[in-house]
Amino acid sequence: MLTAALIGDVVASRRADDRADLHARLTTVLEQVNASFRTATPLRITVGDEFQGTFTTVGDALRASLRIRVAMLPGQDVRHGIAWGEVGVLSEEPRVEDGPAWWAARDAIHEVQRAQDRPATRYRSTAYHLAEGAEGPSSDLVEAALVLRDAAVGRLDPRSLSILRGLLAGQTQRDLAGSLGISASAVSQRVRTDGLAALVAADEGLGRVP
Repeated sequence: MLTAALIGDVVASRRADDRADLHARLTTVLEQVNASFRTATPLRITVGDEFQGTFTTVGDALRASLRIRVAMLPGQDVRHGIAWGEVGVLSEEPRVEDGPAWWAARDAIHEVQRAQDRPATRYRSTAYHLAEGAEGPSSDLVEAALVLRDAAVGRLDPRSLSILRGLLAGQTQRDLAGSLGISASAVSQRVRTDGLAALVAADEGLGRVP
C-alpha cells in the first residue's frame, strides 16, 4: 500500500516541567489532526514523546506536520520525518507496520536530529522501491518549500503563532481580533509583517501535493 508515513517527536521533552501535561497536550493535538485530515493510519503516540501515522497523500502529511508544530509552540517544538512509499502491515492487533516508507521516514527524522540549524521537517521519497509512475513528489522540491516554511514558523512570537493557528483553522482576521482581544489593524499588521498570509498560501499549495 502506497502512503505518506509521518514520524514526529517533541524536541527536548525530557526537560519539560510537567511531562504528564505535555503528553496530554500532544494527545489532544493529534486527535484534532486526525479529525481534520485523511489518515490511512491515525496518528498515535508510540513511545514517550514520539508519534506516528500515515496519510493518503504527502500533501496531507505536510499540512498535518505544520499544524502539530504550530499547536505545540512556543512551549515545545516538534520535528518530523515524512516519506512516501510502500507500507505493509505485519499484524493488526496490535497494529504493526513496516516497509520502505517507514524506513525512509525514520532516516528523515534522524537527519533533522543531526542538523545543526535545527530544521523541523524533512521529506523523502522511496522511488527506488517503487514501480515506474509511483515515485511520489520530488524530494528536492518539497524540501525547498519545507526549509522556507520551517524557518518562517521558527521566527514567530506567541501572538503571531496564535494568529497563524487561527488562520490555518479558517478564522477571519476580524474574528481573530475579537478572540485575542486586540484590534483588527494589529492582526493585519502581524499578518503582513510576519508573512502569515504567505505561510497560509504555502500550506494550501503543499496541500495539493499528491
